[in-house]
Amino acid sequence: MFDVTALGEVLIDFTPYGYSEKGHVLFETNPGGAPANVLAALSRLNKKTAFIGKVGNDQFGHLLKCVLKDQKIDTSNLLVSETVNTTLAFVHLDEKGDRSFSFYRNPGADIMLEKDEIDVDTIKQSRIFHFGSLSLTNEPAAKATFTALKYAKKHKVIISYDPNLRIPLWRSLDEAKRQILKGFEYADIVKISKEELEFLTGYRDVVKGTDVLQEQYGTAVIFITLGPEGCFYRSRHVYGRKEGYDVNVVDTTGAGDAFVGGVLYQILERNKPLDDLTGADFEEMVTFANAAGALTTEGKGGIPSIPTKDQVEKFLKKEFLRKEERK
Repeated sequence: MFDVTALGEVLIDFTPYGYSEKGHVLFETNPGGAPANVLAALSRLNKKTAFIGKVGNDQFGHLLKCVLKDQKIDTSNLLVSETVNTTLAFVHLDEKGDRSFSFYRNPGADIMLEKDEIDVDTIKQSRIFHFGSLSLTNEPAAKATFTALKYAKKHKVIISYDPNLRIPLWRSLDEAKRQILKGFEYADIVKISKEELEFLTGYRDVVKGTDVLQEQYGTAVIFITLGPEGCFYRSRHVYGRKEGYDVNVVDTTGAGDAFVGGVLYQILERNKPLDDLTGADFEEMVTFANAAGALTTEGKGGIPSIPTKDQVEKFLKKEFLRKEERK
């Protein structure tokens, strides 16, 4: 059994790393890709994970396979393309550490995953199946993703979804909205940003926006990440908001993925139906997940910056003591 299996992109993030003697920007090769980041977060929280995806037969693909193995992520379903190179992303950071991306993916190996290459037994043997929207941008990966989702649904595997909106990867915003919303038809758990919520529902207000999603798709649990302001959470029965943490932000790459990993870890630990989660459950879950996300922003790159369970727990203890001192 696997605790979580994820399908999608694993790629190289070229992250800014200072300047050369001539004043040119230097880049560091950091392993990344949202689904892979989520699994790395879960592995560091001592959960058993597996990845389904494709890389190129090049130096970057070989590096990524080694990284996933080092993170104790099962790579039995990491396939290698002999004709298409590994997807690359260049990360651009603003003065606050917020990131944007430029992708080299026309095509990239991750979007060449075929539906017949999906190992359905791995999905069947998982407690949670996680996916994102980047595997929905192009064929054949979109068809492969929906094939996997149908199989997970059939076998009553909990489905987690992170509809990352990366506008440059879509042919049009209309297509992006249509495909991303199609993913909601399968999802039990969704993590989404406030900007993505507005794009999909037309509402920036988190209560109204999540009203739309739950009424239309019946999503059991929705988390809206709000950056430094923390998170809004909602189930069919309760909703609330939890503040974030004040940390020294260097690079926000992977923070949302670490948050997802923290949430899924907490759900796995509770081992109860999603509809049975209480307000107290959500408070504890989001407190932990917010800490995991915040700590990730203190380093550069996605996977390299994700904290361990001990680091998250020490951080939360420190924050608790700090609050007690203020009383």
